[in-house]
Amino acid sequence: METPTTKKVDEFAKLSWGERIAYGAGDLAQNLIFGTIGSMLLFYLTTVFGISAAAGATIFLIVRWVNVFWDPWIGTVVDKSHFKAGKYKPFLLYFGIPLTLCSAMLFLPIPAVRGSVVYAFVAYLATALIYSLVNIPYGSLNASLTRDNDEVSTLTTVRMTEANIGNLLVYTFLPLFVQMASPAKQLKDIGFFGIKLNLGNYASPSAAGAYFKVMSIYMVIGFIMLMCTYFGIKERVLPTAEETDAVKFSDLWNELRRNKPLQVLGWFFLIAFTFMFFGNTSWAFYMQYNIGHSEWMASVNLIGSIPGIF
Repeated sequence: METPTTKKVDEFAKLSWGERIAYGAGDLAQNLIFGTIGSMLLFYLTTVFGISAAAGATIFLIVRWVNVFWDPWIGTVVDKSHFKAGKYKPFLLYFGIPLTLCSAMLFLPIPAVRGSVVYAFVAYLATALIYSLVNIPYGSLNASLTRDNDEVSTLTTVRMTEANIGNLLVYTFLPLFVQMASPAKQLKDIGFFGIKLNLGNYASPSAAGAYFKVMSIYMVIGFIMLMCTYFGIKERVLPTAEETDAVKFSDLWNELRRNKPLQVLGWFFLIAFTFMFFGNTSWAFYMQYNIGHSEWMASVNLIGSIPGIF
């Protein structure tokens, strides 16, 4: 790894709107790449790929537990990393392509691997591990762009706005696009001002090709957004090698053990993300089997997604 060239920069810089939008594009990208997996993968694995719900849930559980230990270690690796192009953003470039490819591999419509629990587990594990190598450095970028508090607040606002646009594209339009690309089409009312579309059955093995096409398009667009972040931002506030060399994997656990407010915050995120994960994962099942109208997913999700943008 190379040490970044020492240059005098304005650490309290006011950023252009182009740089702000480029930064927020990273969150949009991650929703397009990994948000699609969180919302539709379990539904795909059980209804199209052909594994049992118990096997799918077990895969998710094991991978999440691996992430419990993997993510802190990646945080340590990121802290100790120094590249010529910056400290954090090179991870977006180096691991953006592997993340995109592994994500697409999850929906690969090859009969030879259909129904294989081992394939599903390995593909999802690889995707989750690589995602951490993109998500964790991206989460650190905010503080590296400027020390100006007002600018950091603006960056956060822009990031959340673009993240919610990503949510809109994933949770509202993704199921609709997959149904439009699926076979056995019928004219159906999508529940939005009487609009009717030819939608196929996306809960059958014959829809495998439709998932792969739509997911691949989403993930390629997500990768392009990641590259917009990489080329559109400049890291200005960077710790020195001397400051980061002492960082150890055990630091997080030691701090968590003695820091009560951090424990409370940790429990908050655990509970919040657990409910969010259950909601996102079960929504497709609920609309398909409880409501019985999967064609309404886009309209119902649209109601919840638009307020988040504003």
